[in-house]
Amino acid sequence: MQPTTQIHIGAGAAAIVLGFVALFAAKGARLHRTSGRFFVFAMVVMGLSAAVMAALAGIQTSIASGLLVTYLVITALTTVRSPTPGVRWLEIGGMFVALLVGVGYFVLAARTLAEGEFVRDGAPVPILFLFGTVALSASAGDFRVLRSGGIRGKLRVARHLWRMCFALFITSASFFLGQVDEIPEALRIPPLLAIPALLPLPLMFYWLHRVRRRGVVPSPVAARPAEAV
Repeated sequence: MQPTTQIHIGAGAAAIVLGFVALFAAKGARLHRTSGRFFVFAMVVMGLSAAVMAALAGIQTSIASGLLVTYLVITALTTVRSPTPGVRWLEIGGMFVALLVGVGYFVLAARTLAEGEFVRDGAPVPILFLFGTVALSASAGDFRVLRSGGIRGKLRVARHLWRMCFALFITSASFFLGQVDEIPEALRIPPLLAIPALLPLPLMFYWLHRVRRRGVVPSPVAARPAEAV
């Protein structure tokens, strides 16, 4: 096994564990914040290594997915950080990355359908359209935030939450549903594997609902509680 592959697998496994710890830990607690920080780091390593390996292997959908999860966790983190010139430039760069990734997903989906196929590199066309829509929507959201000069309160926390959760969903679904061959045969039970694969989505909607109904909840990655407000 190549070193890059080992790094990718290790970072991906760590990201899944840390992501669920952050989701279930008491909000604002030390465990929540610490696991959130390490989750971002693991996701960046996992996403970039996936993009590099996919580029070398010519797997275009995995290049896009690796860049998408990296973009989502980085911009989720910058959302709850104090605005600085460096953060602003990072968000501008992220906006264009998301735009290119979103367009890339739609091009791949359209090309797949034009070839009379429904799956590309193991990814069904509806998934390509879904991820493309998410990337383009996130890019449009970045533009609105940059144009308005920032975002605060409930909208700020909601933006942080959905980006973290959707990045975790992509990773968990890819591992538990897309890498079934790597899972022990005794555990290859589709309904069982679907639980951790899809769990980030209902948790995302749950927390978004709580934010909308009850107000701001502490951020899992903010260095200080005040930064999440």
